[in-house]
Amino acid sequence: MLQVAILGCGTIGSGVYEVIEQNQDLLQKELKQEIRVTRILDLRTFPGEPFEKLVTGNFKEIAEDPAISIVVETMGGTSPAYEFVKECLLAGKHVVTSNKALVAAHGSELLKIAREKNRNFLFEASVGGGIPLIRTLGTGYAGQKIEEITGILNGTTNYILTRMDREGADFGDVLKDAQKLGYAEKNPEADVEGYDTCRKISILTSIVSDAEVNYEEVHTEGITKITPMDFRYAEKLNCSVKLVGRMVKSEDGVSVSVCPMLVDRDHPLYGVSDVFNGVMIRGNMLDVTMLYGRGAGKLPTASAVLADIIEAAKHMEDTVDYGWTGGHLALKPFEESCWRYLVRVSGTGEEKAAALAAAFAGSEPVCVPDSGETAVLTAPMKEKDFQAAVGTLTGVVSCLRA
Repeated sequence: MLQVAILGCGTIGSGVYEVIEQNQDLLQKELKQEIRVTRILDLRTFPGEPFEKLVTGNFKEIAEDPAISIVVETMGGTSPAYEFVKECLLAGKHVVTSNKALVAAHGSELLKIAREKNRNFLFEASVGGGIPLIRTLGTGYAGQKIEEITGILNGTTNYILTRMDREGADFGDVLKDAQKLGYAEKNPEADVEGYDTCRKISILTSIVSDAEVNYEEVHTEGITKITPMDFRYAEKLNCSVKLVGRMVKSEDGVSVSVCPMLVDRDHPLYGVSDVFNGVMIRGNMLDVTMLYGRGAGKLPTASAVLADIIEAAKHMEDTVDYGWTGGHLALKPFEESCWRYLVRVSGTGEEKAAALAAAFAGSEPVCVPDSGETAVLTAPMKEKDFQAAVGTLTGVVSCLRA
């Protein structure tokens, strides 16, 4: 029998227990042996739950039990998750995690330990919930040079922006609804400020670049300043507004960013709505492919964890290599990235239009009736040049990249 321990019995941890128990027939057929959860680490008790007697508050019971060969970490955060995962790997156990914060902060070190111990540190569920992003990037695109990854990677922000687009609702009102529905945390900062998306695009970039991306170096903006008026302008341009994590490789370096963007109706991400995630991947031979599905939730995420458990079970004495074996990846400065920009200033009239035209040569006027604003869509330009130009204007209301 293959014995599994779970660290943390919250939404995802309990989901992992549930899918293992419910899919026993499939698992035994796949692995040719029984697989069971034999320990669950949590400081709480769970009276009446089927796993009640498996719960312990003593981590050492798991780390020092030689019968437990796979440990699943679903605690979240970086501490004590990092310390626990590291100790399990050093003890010769395979580790599976859904913890994006842990992977983004300590992925390189934990992967190195896993390789040295001939064990696996697997983290499919850390990005995209049930969407098989990491395994696809690591093995499905073997032989491809991945030139671009552009994705909607956070279901909470996508739900908020979808509601704002469809209903003309204010950010604050939709956020409250998202919290009531359980889509947003009581403290939603990690989602709405873009930090969650930042960690995820950093992980994906690390996979395809064979080097660690320091997520703290990634230019990151959230959605808290987006207003219903932004969507009126977006509609005028046949676009919507999405929070996008983006990685682009070019001859002069790798650019990674997170920011709200105008997404055209012809773009594969335009139709990704509500709590769903979508990732567009461009390879040098395969061109464009799209992965889409539920990026969060109890059972979709637990299913991704289960896939990693099966992978570890099939490689008990060797390491599965998905890339990310090198050192630090230096990113191209965000100021050198190139975009088009929707620039809105308060007020109307020839003077306003002339000021915008003078600041942004080759720009196109964008008119929304009764907005009380003047706006243009610029020609493609570097971020540093845009910032210099917009600094010459007064009454700037909003700037959105496209």
